[in-house]
Amino acid sequence: MTKITREDALEYHRLKGKPGKIAVVPTKPMDTQRDLSLAYSPGVAEPVLEIEKNPADVYEYTSKGNLVGVITNGTAILGLGDRGALAAKPVMEGKAVLFKKFADIDVFDIEINSRDPEEIVRVIAAISPTFGGINLEDFKAPECFYIEEELKQLLDIPVFHDDQHGTAIISSAGLANALEVVGKEHSQIRLVISGAGASAVSCAELAISWGVKRENIMMVDSKGVVHSGRTDLNKYKQRFALETKARTLADAMRDADVFYGLSVANVLTPEMVKTMAKNPIVFAMANPDPEILPELAKAARKDLIIATGRSDYPNQVNNVLGFPFIFRGALDVRARAINEEMKLAASKALAALTKEDVPDSVLRAYGVDSMKFGRDYIIPTPLDPRVLLWEAPAVAEAAMQTGVARKTIDIEEYRQQLAYRQGKGEQVRHFFQNKARSSGGTKRVVFAEGREAKIIRAAYQVADEGIATPILIGQPDAIAKQITDLGLDYEPQIVDPSNFAQAEKYASTFYELRQRKGLTRHDAAMRVREPNVLGPLMVKMGDADAFISGLTYDYPEVLRPALQVHHTQTGAVRAAGVYIIIVEDRVFLFTDATVNIDPSAEDLAEIASLAADFAVRLELTPRVAFLSFSNFGSTPHALSDKVRRAVALTKLRRPDLQVDGEMQADTAVVPEIVEERYPFSAVKDANVLVFPSLESANIAYKLLAHLGNAKAIGPILLGMGAPIHVLQTGDDVNAIVQIAAVAVMDAMARETKIEAKAKKK
Repeated sequence: MTKITREDALEYHRLKGKPGKIAVVPTKPMDTQRDLSLAYSPGVAEPVLEIEKNPADVYEYTSKGNLVGVITNGTAILGLGDRGALAAKPVMEGKAVLFKKFADIDVFDIEINSRDPEEIVRVIAAISPTFGGINLEDFKAPECFYIEEELKQLLDIPVFHDDQHGTAIISSAGLANALEVVGKEHSQIRLVISGAGASAVSCAELAISWGVKRENIMMVDSKGVVHSGRTDLNKYKQRFALETKARTLADAMRDADVFYGLSVANVLTPEMVKTMAKNPIVFAMANPDPEILPELAKAARKDLIIATGRSDYPNQVNNVLGFPFIFRGALDVRARAINEEMKLAASKALAALTKEDVPDSVLRAYGVDSMKFGRDYIIPTPLDPRVLLWEAPAVAEAAMQTGVARKTIDIEEYRQQLAYRQGKGEQVRHFFQNKARSSGGTKRVVFAEGREAKIIRAAYQVADEGIATPILIGQPDAIAKQITDLGLDYEPQIVDPSNFAQAEKYASTFYELRQRKGLTRHDAAMRVREPNVLGPLMVKMGDADAFISGLTYDYPEVLRPALQVHHTQTGAVRAAGVYIIIVEDRVFLFTDATVNIDPSAEDLAEIASLAADFAVRLELTPRVAFLSFSNFGSTPHALSDKVRRAVALTKLRRPDLQVDGEMQADTAVVPEIVEERYPFSAVKDANVLVFPSLESANIAYKLLAHLGNAKAIGPILLGMGAPIHVLQTGDDVNAIVQIAAVAVMDAMARETKIEAKAKKK
């Protein structure tokens, strides 16, 4: 973890733009007098009257359904204790930005200057109409129990004390996975909890929901073991009072299977860890310093699994894995409460997600080469974008099943809507995958580099999500070893080039295709064992529907043999490469950035047509701009003349398209420039950008992707005689899956064309 100083923290909060971490921004236009009239007077009167008639309409006309109140009195600030309401504000603002960052939920933070639980309840109840949910934060025990219980009875919106339940949800998920790793059952273990406050009680109760026996839980507070002989126990601790001779933490730890630390630093010693049962599990969750440092615990017991609340050690129990997504699911079904079933569903979703293959984006964020289910990975990481897609739907579904939801939703549609909240890039990705899934996963996609770890992980995902049926080219033993090392439960189809039953048949076909291009029969027999020849031939012979390669090969090494086998598609002289570039909520096609180095005017016209047709397949209306350094003849030059000729050719050949140029890049994408200076242009706000050369297109997309915070998807190969697609060297798993989905879409589109032609005959 990056170390920060006191001054770093103060400067971050003080200077970055504005003081603090949050702001309120409008979600509707505020640029004209009409906008203001709609936003306030007189327009605002209409929703007021509608809500008066039907209070449920408040969810339709206001932000209530996406607004959470994060509320505290500052009596138990994380790691700092009782510092008061005002001092708690930076923490509450921090909570607010986490809600927004991870689940797109808006927050008002409320700091109440009172220590009277009854007054706090009255205040929160009085302001509750503002919110779709209430997140209680940093209230000390036992008052926090009373405040939450009273508000749950008074309000018909979710009330959730994160200090209690957040840690419980995350730790329970981690415990379930840790027990699976060591081969123990919840009902068999003995759990010791250091601490008896809000988090400890909630952790214990949720552990019981998972199957831990209440009589097997021993709590230890600042005065020792919580036992039946004590007279100083509040009603919450009394639930866990045991008849036992144990009096100290050391006594409690003997033969314990699991330790939960929800107390203070360094209370658990290596000597205590040594007395635990075989394969002990230690969750030292005190922050910022745990009950025992992982290195000390592991030195004491080699068979140990340990988790902490810190990000600089594996297995971080971080509440951000819970509250944003729990509220997201609760808000989206307009839940009246967050009940035990919803908490358990959240915990189970996190436990299940841990066993899935971890995206490369997460590995990069944590600077590691791999994460797989096991002793050092029993909980998802806070930066895993899939948590939203797993946990919120689980919570929403549990709310509907238990009758606290006021709105019924389709869970699969909801999961897709959540993905869309993660940006336009996710929308495009889901578009590809949904289109591909409509084939029923029957399209066979062959991967040349079958032994590469990324390819295997992508193939697993492609199969698991029903996108296609993957076929891996490679040596079976090497692929099997990789699958084992990756920890995947997967048995893919494999084609071994060195032991391929149809090698002679394939060689004959390749020889017939290339015998007048200098290929001998002997050369054909040798070359069909090359993955980049074998794969395209599999498509040619009907043994596969699409071919993908390029992760470890240069572009020409894939493209050249593919063209030798399949040539370009009917009516196309050249193939071309297109990138989908996503900038905020705008989608562009950049072409050609990968194939044609110095295209002629005729080439540019053909490339434009291919890209426009692909835009239609993406359900975009193509608006094609040919780019240059000149605007409509403003700078005569041989290079701009070439582009102008390409525009004329395209308009002649494709009168169905919106096409214009030559124009500069800003003219193409800023409608105001066209409206003010070039109102005659047939294209305003272009989305298909045809660059004059590969050099310019390649530079543009790479600068945007790396400096402009744009998302690039591709390259996507157009104009090929078969569904052949080329990866970029070093593509991550997500990109490979995207290209696989594109390959399936390509195969489906060609199949549809063939069927349409057959019907005409």
